[in-house]
Amino acid sequence: MPDQAHISEDGTPSGGPLTGLKVLELGGIGPGPFAAMLLSDMGADVVRVDRPGPESGLGATDVLQRGRRSVVLDLRREESVAVLLQLVEQADVLIEGYRPGVAERLGVGPEDCLARNPRIVYGRMTGWGQSGPWAQMAGHDINYVALTGALNAIGRAGEPPAVPVNMLGDFGAGSTYLVMGVLAALWESRSSGRGQVVDAAIVDGAASLTTMLHGMLHAGSWKDERGVNLLDTGRPWYDVYETSDGRWMTVGALESKFYGQFVTLLGLPEQFARRPKSDGWPELRKHIAERFRSKTQAEWTAVFECTDACVAPVLTLGEAAEHPHLRERQTFVDIAGVRQPAPAPRFDRTPGAVQRPPATLGEHTLEVLTDWGLEGGQELIARGIAGNTYEPAPN
Repeated sequence: MPDQAHISEDGTPSGGPLTGLKVLELGGIGPGPFAAMLLSDMGADVVRVDRPGPESGLGATDVLQRGRRSVVLDLRREESVAVLLQLVEQADVLIEGYRPGVAERLGVGPEDCLARNPRIVYGRMTGWGQSGPWAQMAGHDINYVALTGALNAIGRAGEPPAVPVNMLGDFGAGSTYLVMGVLAALWESRSSGRGQVVDAAIVDGAASLTTMLHGMLHAGSWKDERGVNLLDTGRPWYDVYETSDGRWMTVGALESKFYGQFVTLLGLPEQFARRPKSDGWPELRKHIAERFRSKTQAEWTAVFECTDACVAPVLTLGEAAEHPHLRERQTFVDIAGVRQPAPAPRFDRTPGAVQRPPATLGEHTLEVLTDWGLEGGQELIARGIAGNTYEPAPN
């Protein structure tokens, strides 16, 4: 497998499967930038259109912004909107994450862009979607996954729902579905010659992610409550357990043959060689917990390593990058001195790569205007139509 994560030496697209694809990203936060990062990691030429303003100060640590060039345009100005629409004429994809109606008011909505480029795929990233009674409400990841029932399913019996950071909503239900929708629309446009709008709402994606649970609920094999089911800590053999040093081990011994190895390696009494009925689960859980508390996490990791018992340690973000398996696969990479996840998934012929560290605001304005065929870039910058015209307040 070739190296999956490196900055190309000359800063040009890395040869990933999306090399040659031109993407405009209207700067935002959260799921939109992550979707743009994924496209860049797979080789697309992604240009982030930022608004004038001060630098974030995050520099190379702002890894969500990696891999693309930055152009500054003040879309409150008609002249700057005109420049953006010229870029739209050269683009294959545009991604925006405004509230519904904002892009239209700025003059860069789907109708405006498709009129200039009928083949463009216009990706819209929101929490609630482009329509519906809640479409104009503010919200964040936790709100979106709550409304779909996904959040209610996560956690232990008798305890509040466990908040899954923002990975489930913003990035799982949002960014991933936006990228999937954009690529599907691009595929369709090969035969139709027409672009279209992709309405990627986190509520829709989160609902989609619960598909299996809905099927199990209908079949009667899932209860609509927390901590009593097969995959939510409701079974002793699918849970996390504390070790003697206050660390944790995960157990996912669902299949009988894996459960058998788990019992043997953990050293449980013979009475648990076969799974007990539900009235015996509390005692089984007690014995499992006692055994795990008898050794450190490192000791138990050594016991279960390279077995089919389906047991693994709970690592911190810092520890994960140093795990031998992830290190050998180069799952993490250092870019400009910052450790971060490498591009995923992997391609054997056209590997993706981190194309460049996060850009400074407007760093590539002239470069992009020139590369994308716009004339008079220097003049546009001199007139303040393009480029960062923000003047920091005096100290």
